[in-house]
Amino acid sequence: MSLNNLYTTILAPVISEKSNMVGEQSNQYVFKVAKTATKDQIKNAVEKLFKVNVENVSVLNAKGKTKSFRMKPGKRPDWKKAYVRIQKDQMIDFGQKAE
Repeated sequence: MSLNNLYTTILAPVISEKSNMVGEQSNQYVFKVAKTATKDQIKNAVEKLFKVNVENVSVLNAKGKTKSFRMKPGKRPDWKKAYVRIQKDQMIDFGQKAE
């Protein structure tokens, strides 16, 4: 898998209060991933980008919120979220650069 494919699989980390709580309790990290990404692709991408050993990957499809803009109804796009559990003695530093 090329570096370009890794970056199209893993789009961004999800930084929220819930993701921080999950990370502290069970050594999991939350990522926004491509809608077409599979668990195996996500696992390989995280292992190669951050050089960690992934134990488990759980994915869910998040529905976009319904919002109004200038009194016209609209909808934000749906997206896919992945919860990635890594080994206990490892951690991911989002400040590091991928090689």
